[in-house]
Amino acid sequence: MASLIANAAFGVYRVFGSFVVRPLAPLLLRYRVSRGKEDETRLDERYGRASRPRPDGPVVWIHAASVGETNAVLPLIKELVASGRSVVFTTITLTAARIAEQRLPPGAVHQFSPIDVRCWVKAFLAHWRPELALFVESELWPQAILNLSRAAIPLVIVNGRLSSRSYAGWRRRSSIAEVLFSRVSLCLAQTERDGERYRMLGVPSVTVTGNLKFDTPPPGADATARAALKAAIGSRPVWLAASTHPGEEEIVAAAHKLMADRHPGLLTVIVPRHPHRGPELVAALSATGLSVARRSDDPTLSTSPDIYVADTLGELGLFYRLAPVAFVGGSLVDHGGQNPIEPVELGAAILHGPHVQNFADVYAALDELAPGSCVTDAGTLAENASALIADAGARDTSVASARAALSPFRGALDRTMLALLPTFAPPAKPPVVPVGLEPARS
Repeated sequence: MASLIANAAFGVYRVFGSFVVRPLAPLLLRYRVSRGKEDETRLDERYGRASRPRPDGPVVWIHAASVGETNAVLPLIKELVASGRSVVFTTITLTAARIAEQRLPPGAVHQFSPIDVRCWVKAFLAHWRPELALFVESELWPQAILNLSRAAIPLVIVNGRLSSRSYAGWRRRSSIAEVLFSRVSLCLAQTERDGERYRMLGVPSVTVTGNLKFDTPPPGADATARAALKAAIGSRPVWLAASTHPGEEEIVAAAHKLMADRHPGLLTVIVPRHPHRGPELVAALSATGLSVARRSDDPTLSTSPDIYVADTLGELGLFYRLAPVAFVGGSLVDHGGQNPIEPVELGAAILHGPHVQNFADVYAALDELAPGSCVTDAGTLAENASALIADAGARDTSVASARAALSPFRGALDRTMLALLPTFAPPAKPPVVPVGLEPARS
């Protein structure tokens, strides 16, 4: 009965893709182009049509959704290329694509991922003919998974993570989950909790290798831009709200008002998780009575605003180096928290909200060795940030404690490469690409 339900569900999904998504995709993609979310010159890639030739030799397909997953998997890509394999790296978001284009090593190429419609996935596989597919964290696309299985191409989930919400959703659709997850050859999970969830959903082989983000070098910073901003800030006290989500910026602004009397000239830098929100943030925060500048309009900080909205891409490393105290966003709203590793590595004392389920084990270790870093509202954020700004010794202690807390989590990259070695064993025969795979026409 379960298999009948699953087959029916996948049949509906395939038909929906062919007769609804396929004809509407050009309109949807054009709309996304108008919103700055697609590259108009590379829309063919979303239909599975490659814009680059396939290199000779073995190719590994690695797919990551967005920026965080891209940064996490880049060291793994470098290791794979160094081992003599080529990599085709796909992403969904434009921001992730820009980072990939800047940081991919020679031997790896970027393509936008094909929309999960059967003919477009088949066209992608027909061109690249990967020996192995690695999907990062929790990227699970039914047509991609089913077509990889039909082509006898092993699929491995690397840096595997599955939230309680996603796990509960899959459990409610257990018959569908069983068919999909049983086709995953191997899951390399971040934590024992993640690993157990993947096992319960039917992945036949699960190994806990840790979180690749702990082995990712911290983001860089342009030395000239850093020197210019440091000079512009001068002696002003400064702190940072990093990777913020809607609902958090207003809390940060309220905290700024509470802190301003204690720290004359205070500069609050806000780096939104999604840079395109810059204009709306300037409007909303200006309405609270604070003076606000936007980095894309004022890159030299020529004015003296209360709040500086850094709405540019790839500069978080710059601001972590300039601000001695950083609130890590996605944690005062129920998003699950953003990566705390980068600010700690770059010497910033960190604060965070209570919603940190995306990095639960990490934040638990941080809070144990660096108590007082969790805040709940504008009042506690202002109190804790203000204390750290005023006390360099407390900041140093906080950073040292945080680094000690993170130390046991390292080594995921080596463990991941070791776990992948058996999947690279020469097959008895080349991967089978089903008859009829050819570039699709929309």
